[in-house]
Amino acid sequence: MDVRSNRLAEKRLRKIKERLIEFVLFLAALSAVATTTAIVVILLYEAAGFFEHVSLVEFLTNTQWTPMFENPQYGILPLLAGTLVTTGVALAVAVPVGLITAIYLSEFAPHKVRETVKPFLELLEGVPTVVYGYFALLFVTPILQIFMPDLPGFNMLGPGIVIGIMIIPYVSSVSEDAMRAVPMSLREGSYAMGATRFQTAVNVVLPAAFSGVMAAFILGISRAVGETMVVAVAAGQQPNFTWDPREPAATITAYIVQVAMGDLPHGSIAYQSIFAAGLVLVLMTLVFNVIGHLLRRRFREAY
Repeated sequence: MDVRSNRLAEKRLRKIKERLIEFVLFLAALSAVATTTAIVVILLYEAAGFFEHVSLVEFLTNTQWTPMFENPQYGILPLLAGTLVTTGVALAVAVPVGLITAIYLSEFAPHKVRETVKPFLELLEGVPTVVYGYFALLFVTPILQIFMPDLPGFNMLGPGIVIGIMIIPYVSSVSEDAMRAVPMSLREGSYAMGATRFQTAVNVVLPAAFSGVMAAFILGISRAVGETMVVAVAAGQQPNFTWDPREPAATITAYIVQVAMGDLPHGSIAYQSIFAAGLVLVLMTLVFNVIGHLLRRRFREAY
């Protein structure tokens, strides 16, 4: 009886521990959801006060953004254009370079080369973004001015290129992990059909890893859209409605930093404008993630 009662007590204690662990894990998962919900609620609450004074039509269609001028205008298009242009330039750099790097590391690089290159790529993630900003302003832009003498000191092209360099590790690392997760049997079947290593990598491995590769692209887009210090330092902080990357402009994140560092009274329209801009930024990120999810699902169905 004593042995049986001891076993029952141990079993009961083990169940209590398991339930406690499950509860802790549930709280950890819930914290992420709660944090995201709290951020969205704060943005909606503060943005609601902003839209009581500014019409949504003006906010979405006006091409002037001068909330701190004597005659303020609240058109988000200049900030939106600056954000999209710098993100587009960054993706034009990061997507091909990151994908080529991932294919090489996954399918062609020897083990020693892979183990040497990956730490250097991951080291780029640890460089402070303000350093990237001055790198764009003092190194990349002067080089670009050699080829484009009319390029102003503040522009969107240089910061966009540097942001692309900055997010290459995100794209290449996640893509390479997705490709290495593809079963070796698929590669062996391709080789048995007479395909070369390059043909196998492009026509077999890459489509099979498309879900992970798309996740890498979405991660890169989100990182580029939310970048702050690079554009704040090197792109200029003057809102300018233009799609020309050679022109100076301000992004949504740069404006939020600019206003947050000032002495604006809490509750003023100019203060609430940063929450309206932040809400647009959140919606942009949400749209990109939804598009990525739809593409991943469609590609899975196709294959």
